[in-house]
Amino acid sequence: MTKKILIIDDEAAIRESLSEILEDEGFIPLTASSGEEGWEMVDRGGVDLILLDIWLGDGMDGLETLVKIKEVSPLPVIMISGHGTIDTAVDATKKGAYDFIEKPLSYDKVILSISNGLRYAKLEQENTLLRQNRKHTPVLTGQSKAIAAIRQQISLVAPTEAWVLILGEHGTGKELVAQAIHRESATASQPMVEVNCAAIPEELIESELFGHEKGSFTGATSSKRGKFDQADDGILFLDEIGDMSLITQAKILRILQEQKFERVGGNKTISVNVRVLAATNKNLEQEIKAGNFRADLYYRLNVVPITLPPLRKRLEDIPLLVESLMKELTRKGLKAKAFSAAALTEMMAHPWPGNVRELRNFIERLIIMCPEEEISAEQIQIFLGPGTTPSVTEPTIPPSSNINGLMLEDYKMAKQLFEQEYLQQKLQENDGNVTRTAEAVGLERSHLHKKLKAMGVI
Repeated sequence: MTKKILIIDDEAAIRESLSEILEDEGFIPLTASSGEEGWEMVDRGGVDLILLDIWLGDGMDGLETLVKIKEVSPLPVIMISGHGTIDTAVDATKKGAYDFIEKPLSYDKVILSISNGLRYAKLEQENTLLRQNRKHTPVLTGQSKAIAAIRQQISLVAPTEAWVLILGEHGTGKELVAQAIHRESATASQPMVEVNCAAIPEELIESELFGHEKGSFTGATSSKRGKFDQADDGILFLDEIGDMSLITQAKILRILQEQKFERVGGNKTISVNVRVLAATNKNLEQEIKAGNFRADLYYRLNVVPITLPPLRKRLEDIPLLVESLMKELTRKGLKAKAFSAAALTEMMAHPWPGNVRELRNFIERLIIMCPEEEISAEQIQIFLGPGTTPSVTEPTIPPSSNINGLMLEDYKMAKQLFEQEYLQQKLQENDGNVTRTAEAVGLERSHLHKKLKAMGVI
């Protein structure tokens, strides 16, 4: 991508000569004749490096402009002066200047300073990205057909600029899919800016996404760039998009369509080029019918949908997941444990309503609480708790069984049969709605959901 260099100088001749030099070197020159104009251009975004004259005419001088720029941007700033002194250079450096060059300008020195400044900015960005990412980045684990299909979808969509809507229950790995797309994308060297839409209070989400100006609300002691601004020319990951209010959805839709926005309390239009990945655990089509989600926003986000399977649909991946999660936990200082074949079989019989997240927490609990070096099937049963997982040796009830089978001699099986058919009937009466069924039978929704999954009713 061609770099844009902003020249802030009150002398037209200097602006013109520097512009010609930059064009000859393949850069895109931008110019401003005052500190105020230059600061506004930086604030709008789209600049990669700044050449700033230290002695400007009326208005802000170069050092004041430097301070204002550094309040809103970490861009490298090269100061230019015709009357440079050591004290001035030191002062500029303390205020955040990357370099200091004197007039008359040397062609070679200007280009060398710019090249070094751009290289420095890239290294700073890469270091920030490395600090943000964990040393061992989690990946999608498994060899099931479902996971193989997800990997193929990622490999096809990642190199493009297409937007992706990642769907799946809590704990299925939606964030891992977003990270995988980012790693294989053309903007992998840029940070992926993440926003957890469910974790930000409604009154702050606009400021978080769009940024705000100083004094725009109580506590806004300085200007702040929003997530859309930070993700310019990169990827913005909107996690739990289904938890946004309708008001915020309307504002997001406008930005997604126009790629333009204003900060809270501001009136300047900022243009960005952002690729959006969005994720949710909700059925957005049902949310649209219920009036909780905008259909136009759904269709804007749903360019390429990727639906993650729940763990109960790929139980054959559990041995590999256990191995991978064990390595992750031992890197954090926990002692490694072995799992017997019977223990793994027992775990593969559990529905895991919390998906891989629940599995990870369960393994961590076992490592901490079990003194033995090898985890047995009996320990799996104990720690999963009674009634949460069917034993692998326990006889199963055929789905076609009928309540007329009260002639069953085994009380436990008869009880299970009655419970299954009772709940299945109640679910049908409530049109398959688990929440209404839970209210009708007097059970907690999560408890009923777990029961229905274990029974294979849903």
